[in-house]
Amino acid sequence: MTLLVVDDEPDIRDALHLYLSYLGYEVLTAKDGQSALEIFQQNNPPIVLSDIKMPGMDGIELLQKIKQQNPDTEVIMITGHGDMDRAVRCLQLDATDFITKPINDDALEIALKRAKDKMNMRHQLREYTENLEKLVEEKSAKLVEAERLAAVGQAVLGLSSAMRDIAGSIQYFNEMPCFVSIHNRHLKVVSANQLYRDRLGNDVGGDSWAIYKGIADGKKPCPVEMTFQSGKGVRSEQRLVYSDGRELPVMVHTAPIRNRDGALELVLEITADISEVQRLQEQLRITQRRYQQLFDEAPCYISVQDADFRITAINRRFKEDFGDATGSLCYETYKQRSAPCENCPAVKTFEDGKSHQMEMVVTSKSGEQYHVLTWTAPILNATGEIAQVMEMSTNITQIRKLQDHLTTLGLLIGSISHGVKGILTGMDSGVYLLDSGFSRNDSKRIEEGIEVVKLMVDRIRNLVLNVLYYAKRRELNWQRVDVLKFVSDVAFIIEPKVKKHRIELVRDFHKPLGQFEIDVGVVRSALVNILENAVEACLEDNMKKSHKIIFRAKQHRHHIELNISDNGIGMDKETEQNIFNLFFSSKGQSGTGLGLYISNQVIEQHGGKITVSSEPGKGADFCIRLPKVLPEDVKSIQTESEMESIGSL
Repeated sequence: MTLLVVDDEPDIRDALHLYLSYLGYEVLTAKDGQSALEIFQQNNPPIVLSDIKMPGMDGIELLQKIKQQNPDTEVIMITGHGDMDRAVRCLQLDATDFITKPINDDALEIALKRAKDKMNMRHQLREYTENLEKLVEEKSAKLVEAERLAAVGQAVLGLSSAMRDIAGSIQYFNEMPCFVSIHNRHLKVVSANQLYRDRLGNDVGGDSWAIYKGIADGKKPCPVEMTFQSGKGVRSEQRLVYSDGRELPVMVHTAPIRNRDGALELVLEITADISEVQRLQEQLRITQRRYQQLFDEAPCYISVQDADFRITAINRRFKEDFGDATGSLCYETYKQRSAPCENCPAVKTFEDGKSHQMEMVVTSKSGEQYHVLTWTAPILNATGEIAQVMEMSTNITQIRKLQDHLTTLGLLIGSISHGVKGILTGMDSGVYLLDSGFSRNDSKRIEEGIEVVKLMVDRIRNLVLNVLYYAKRRELNWQRVDVLKFVSDVAFIIEPKVKKHRIELVRDFHKPLGQFEIDVGVVRSALVNILENAVEACLEDNMKKSHKIIFRAKQHRHHIELNISDNGIGMDKETEQNIFNLFFSSKGQSGTGLGLYISNQVIEQHGGKITVSSEPGKGADFCIRLPKVLPEDVKSIQTESEMESIGSL
């Protein structure tokens, strides 16, 4: 028997050629899919043994082309342990079997035996079908001849004789490795092959449905009865019961046998063992479950997306932090954007088929922001084209926080010298203006000098507080204070700056609001920072004639709620999500990215929380919630964590 071996590795081709020749095969070899297809067209070997993974035309494409030219060719695929998905795909494309590298001699012989068994069965079925059709034609011709020569009674007698002859022709099926039987309208077996009688113990005269589980009690229809009712052949899966009680899954095929008038007289039933098919199906299900488990248990976020950025699959970790995003767009899920991200690694992978990586900030379903490092990898279809891209993202938020803290301490210390130098220069200018103003008795110059000195003092205060808050070297000085008096003092501090820029400041607090426990100095600075941010948002807005800042305070049962809202320039979604990140600033070179970051740190240190809602062009609303009383055990934990963070530096 001729056999074609296809593999791009010469050593494997030579080894298989030597071994298969020893087994008695006439072996043809090919180094790739294209040359294999040419050899197949010239020699038409009945068995092809092909590697799945080859350059150019791979094994899957070769399998499809061979099956198009000759569906009866038995193709055995060679695959690696990591290509189980492709192996399953080959079975779906009617491959006979697959074996894994390194090739085991026993596994190869079993696969070849299975291929030869399928060829023999197909040959026998074809031969027996042709013989049966010829026999039916011969018997039909006899019936026609009998009708011409005899009366009606003789014709009936001839018909009965012909049917008996057809039933007796079952001997042709004795060598078939499946159960073959013929049944009459009374659902009785009129003939059966030897395997049927030996294994099932249901001889001529037995009930057609007796060999199947669940049919005797009426739970399932009998295949033979269904054929007599519909007049058509049927195909169904059943459970076959041996005479010793063992059960076997089978596929049942029935075909009607008609007389010369077209009336249905008998039914041919062929029953084949499909336990091997079910074994392969179960193996496929186990493999799928194993891959799904690996997919879900991976300690990172994994998603699969198509060329339209639509997410088609996610793992359990992704679903926990970002929700069930299947069917949504990746940039909507990760960043609430309306368009793909710039320098998107998935776009690059679709373009060049290579893996890419990118670090970015994403937002979870709970509103938390994570720093993630994302890798992409292409997913190819059967033809080698990029059908989808898999993204694997690792949460590196804690690492980035530690790195940022360590690196920015050095930057802050370095910037202090430059800041102090600039402040001293400014103060020199202010002192010069004061001196010259007093000497000339120039009140305008004196006012300018005082203004410069005040500005420098403010810069000193902000610089020192920023360093203290960020380094966390200052323990909080807890005090119980009156809320109404505290927020009034904060409004008094910001009011001169608001009036200077002709912005309306609305104080929405009048009645007593009770007391709460805070460090007055740091919370006041945090609120002033947010109010100054509102002033700058109003100054950047050129679309409105007038601007307003509303400062509200409300008392709840366990906490105080402060709201600072403005009708300034507003923020887009991405700015809103990143506004409390270290060094993030929407002001370009004029902002440091420290102010709101430190304000958020201060509020969190007090056990509170800041939330922001904003729309571009419609202003922003900062909601600050502070507990009235922070428990002593929470205070002690915060103090310990501060000391640990300082010690780690």
